[in-house]
Amino acid sequence: MTLDGKVPGGPLESKWERHKFEMKLINPANRRKYTVIVVGTGLAGASAAASLGELGYNVLAFTILDSPRRSHSIAAQGGINAAKNYKNDGDSVYRLFYDTIKGGDFRAREANVHRLAEVSVNIIDQCVAQGVPFAREYGGLLSNRSFGGAQVSRTFYARGQTGQQLLLGAYGALMRQVHIGQVKMFARREMLDLVIVNGQARGIITRNLVSGEIERHAADAVLLCTGGYGNVFFLSTNAGNSNVTAAWRCAKRGAFFGNPCFTQIHPTCIPVTGDYQAKLTLMSESLRNDGRVWVPKQPGDKRAPRQIPESERDYFLERKYPSFGNLVPRDVASRNAKAVCDDGRGVGTTGLAVYLDFADAIQRLGENTIRERYGNLFDMYAKITSEDPYNVPMRIYPAVHYTMGGLWVDYDLMSNIPGLFVLGEANFSDHGANRLGASALMQGLADGYFVIPYTLANYLASTSLPAVNTGHDSFNEAAAAVQQHIDRLFKVNGKETVTELHRRLGKVMWNKVGMARNETGLNEALHQARELRDEFWSNVKVPGEKNNVNKNLELALRVADYMEFGELMTADALHRTESCGGHFREESQTDEGEAKRDDERFSYVAAWEFKGVGQPAELHKEPLRFESVHPSQRSYK
Repeated sequence: MTLDGKVPGGPLESKWERHKFEMKLINPANRRKYTVIVVGTGLAGASAAASLGELGYNVLAFTILDSPRRSHSIAAQGGINAAKNYKNDGDSVYRLFYDTIKGGDFRAREANVHRLAEVSVNIIDQCVAQGVPFAREYGGLLSNRSFGGAQVSRTFYARGQTGQQLLLGAYGALMRQVHIGQVKMFARREMLDLVIVNGQARGIITRNLVSGEIERHAADAVLLCTGGYGNVFFLSTNAGNSNVTAAWRCAKRGAFFGNPCFTQIHPTCIPVTGDYQAKLTLMSESLRNDGRVWVPKQPGDKRAPRQIPESERDYFLERKYPSFGNLVPRDVASRNAKAVCDDGRGVGTTGLAVYLDFADAIQRLGENTIRERYGNLFDMYAKITSEDPYNVPMRIYPAVHYTMGGLWVDYDLMSNIPGLFVLGEANFSDHGANRLGASALMQGLADGYFVIPYTLANYLASTSLPAVNTGHDSFNEAAAAVQQHIDRLFKVNGKETVTELHRRLGKVMWNKVGMARNETGLNEALHQARELRDEFWSNVKVPGEKNNVNKNLELALRVADYMEFGELMTADALHRTESCGGHFREESQTDEGEAKRDDERFSYVAAWEFKGVGQPAELHKEPLRFESVHPSQRSYK
């Protein structure tokens, strides 16, 4: 089956403006009768809830945290892209669109990416109006810097705290709507199921993380804004609470999951130090503006970095990619870092690290300038490693960071389940097989501020929505299924901790479904993931009480979903025998070791339909058509 005809074919310059005009269907006076659920209050969720509240909808907003301000969005440090051409260096909407399509290795939908580039300009104005303290030039104009995958300066930033500052702007707008009663906030709730009535998404089942109570909430539409699934690898840069549960429960209700194997490995992370580490720490990609990446030329060279002369250093990104240098896209930088470490030239005690050196920048610009640009990042690195990056090069290594896959959506951001809209990192739509740096914040705010207000209105105005309450049979069935799932976990009463089983799954995924993948390893990963799932349900130990605060139960519910989702993710990687972006199949590479696409056989979105635990998912294909760009072998030389 294909998904042909579900989305527009290409990005006409006027498409989005015409689309908005055609969708002004809903009478503002009638909006108050509609109730909308927003799950997740990161940038996508907070901006969507604030916008819809401002428009007059009754919004129910859910967060697993005690406050939206603690969302993982605050970890996006480096900046947000917008095609404003403030540096007069040739940037444009088309150039941002092209860089994003190329960076995603021609596996993104043209129309969505063009719309994203168009609205990027408005996002900055919106955030400035909210008081976001972007960096400014001496004369008062907003400052820009470069990010990976671009040769222009289009990234707006607030030191190394851009995500946090943008979230505070959205949070302020959201809390204004809470104060006036348009948005009702439900903190410390986790979505555990989607309720479908007559084929439409009409509500959710949540667990109150304080009382343990299973709760029901009805609405006319559901917006899923719950982020990515990188923690399936156990170690990642994601916050510990980030998980796949809400998206996976929707998939088990029939929502297609698009491109689950497309995972981004970020090149600039603090390396792993031991087997019992809980998570990894991201060092912003913005550091690659002034930091130079290098390793010793000779394998096994264990001298201190300052004792290695320039003639014996290999600035391998600058050598291999002279046009982009240290600002190549993340997938390219990560694979090259892995390659030099595999060659025996990695640094540090583990040999799984490369240097990110600021000595040249400090000498050229002065230490004060570097402190102004990256001071909080340098302080964070020093606290974690007890090393001073002003005097000693940082040690970095790739780590799981962002997921380009997610629930499949059409151009209106609606899944194949009517009434279920998916925003931000939870959907698959804008980044193809590799996300350019500073594009995640752009997508989250574009979806929340500038897309969903129009597309949701179009759906509500053109759809028959019979009255539904939480006593409906569909709510009874979903709530009973959630309770049965929880009861089953406690009945196992085995000997293995949830964390240990999660760690073992993560090692399988990282070693065989990580930076480099091959047929043998993926088949082994499928077999091992199934064995781990069986062991989980026969030997897991979940202490504590069902109906109370229970972090062990929260984690167990999420890991149970990872056990199932990891199998789908591996199957997707196995079926896609090409290499593209972050999905690198060792059997498909150029003579120079770069990713080699197979456009003839794989120029499509792989949308998977769940068919049951342990059963092969059914593949649906959305063909990708390119009208404005011509797919070509990526080159950053």
